[in-house]
Amino acid sequence: MTSVTTEIEIPSSFPADKVFKVFSDFDTIAPKVNPEVFKSIETTEGNGGVGTIKVFTFGDVVPFTSGKYKVDAVDPSSFSYTYSFFEGDNLMGILDSITNQIKIVPAEGGSIFKQTIVYNCKGNEKPTEDILKVEKEIYEKTFKAIEAYGIAHPESY
Repeated sequence: MTSVTTEIEIPSSFPADKVFKVFSDFDTIAPKVNPEVFKSIETTEGNGGVGTIKVFTFGDVVPFTSGKYKVDAVDPSSFSYTYSFFEGDNLMGILDSITNQIKIVPAEGGSIFKQTIVYNCKGNEKPTEDILKVEKEIYEKTFKAIEAYGIAHPESY
């Protein structure tokens, strides 16, 4: 089985605990701040912790309609969250899963948002460079939009 990994790092002027807190409400905030990417995010099973199942319904700028994922790990003390898409057309018919590992790292003057995306391929076929580039841009834009939401809504953290 082949895999492809993409790394994202985005500096933030906010402390790690505040960034993690805002991102803990991703399901509610993302469709508000980036509706062209996220039409809705619905919890279908669980309470948000490990094992929770969620369904993303993607917006018009995304070349997919939906994806279902499971929360694999949540560790507020280390500001980390891991989830894996296991069903949906976002798997493009060539992927078994897509694992997203998010970690907010404290840094001088704020923090660094780090996301590792592992595309676990069924065979040797891989996502195209264009798809990887578009997805990376979407993740970066979404982070900036959620960070801006946090600035405008300090009660969110």
